[in-house]
Amino acid sequence: MYPLNLNYRMPAEWTKHRRTFISWPVQESMCHPEDYEAVCRSYTEIIQAIAEFEPITVLLNPGDAERISHLLANERIEFLPVRHNDAWLRDNGPTFLVHDSGEVAGVNWRFNAWGGKYEPWDLDDQVAGRILEHVGIRRFDAPLVMEGGSLHVDGEGTLLTTEECLLNQNRNPELSRKQIETELKNFLNVRKIIWLKKGLAGDETDGHVDNIACFAAPGKVLMQVCDDPADENYEITYLNLALLRKEADAQGRALEIIPLKQPPKLCDPETKARLTLSYLNFYFVNGGIILPVFGGEATETDRLAVQMFKEIFPERRIRTVNGLGIIREGGNVHCTTQQMPAGI
Repeated sequence: MYPLNLNYRMPAEWTKHRRTFISWPVQESMCHPEDYEAVCRSYTEIIQAIAEFEPITVLLNPGDAERISHLLANERIEFLPVRHNDAWLRDNGPTFLVHDSGEVAGVNWRFNAWGGKYEPWDLDDQVAGRILEHVGIRRFDAPLVMEGGSLHVDGEGTLLTTEECLLNQNRNPELSRKQIETELKNFLNVRKIIWLKKGLAGDETDGHVDNIACFAAPGKVLMQVCDDPADENYEITYLNLALLRKEADAQGRALEIIPLKQPPKLCDPETKARLTLSYLNFYFVNGGIILPVFGGEATETDRLAVQMFKEIFPERRIRTVNGLGIIREGGNVHCTTQQMPAGI
């Protein structure tokens, strides 16, 4: 039986959380292992920021607990021994579902390290199942390679994603677009899937939607945009904007689109590769938002982003964190986290 048949559904991220899950970084899997201590400091900042709002569970590899327990002493922070290859729990963790009765369940997707980019990933492919076993809730095993950062839902039947990621031949080459849609509808109980074309330039996840667009509320979409025609994100974002303007959600509502100016382009000082800076890689927490900001040349766009988030979410406290702390590893706040809903 699919979750759809049993009336489970994926709730919007802004619904109340029971807790957040996050994985502690693994030096051996890092793109820049020499940055391990700095990355650990940034994870500490993110974890402590989330703990201001809700409980958080940190997944640890053997040997990590003693090293970090003194850094994270807080009654809202707990540790869970779960072996993992890499720390991006948004992508290798479970997708939690809710039932009208209030019961919570979870989807265990297949995981192949973003299309086989980083070996090994055998432990990461088991992380979702280990979390669901730990919390003791019903588990639905999906025959689909899927990452949490590649989709966003409004909680009312609409899902947002990109063709660049979900139709990439390095994920589910045997499945057509229609077949992938069917699986998403079966496991997440959505009725309408809105396909953007591509994600932001430099995104090594093959265009995860959580860097370029997300629902702020049912019928309301935040999109990070670029107004410089010389920037490769200009064409990407305006093509996606044109697509969204023609779309309606599962309820038949035309979408209200809120553009958010991107931070200035920034490249890795060593590799010269573009870093995927995005304010939309933020994370909803109970009563707040954890928002990455970037400083330096981005000071003005940081200010505009904070101002806009305060206007859009006046009932939430906007808690900023250093968005440059882990960006060289390929992601940001949203990528590190996975929310478990409180149920209804």
